[in-house]
Amino acid sequence: MIQQSSGQKPTSNMERRYIVSEKDLPVSCPLPWTVRWNSHPRVYLPLKLGTNATCPYCGAVFSLASGDQHNNG
Repeated sequence: MIQQSSGQKPTSNMERRYIVSEKDLPVSCPLPWTVRWNSHPRVYLPLKLGTNATCPYCGAVFSLASGDQHNNG
């Protein structure tokens, strides 16, 4: 599940940080379910636990959360 700081409907290019779980992989930006899903060409971002990936088009940063974070609520 994608976590965002704003609590609003996900919109690419508005959020600057996304925390994704392993079930969200592979991750692409813009995210397919965002309001502005066609705001720039889709790019797939490589993610490993403990690393970040940055979209080369909009600068959004994606992080892979550990399973423990999602199991705790």
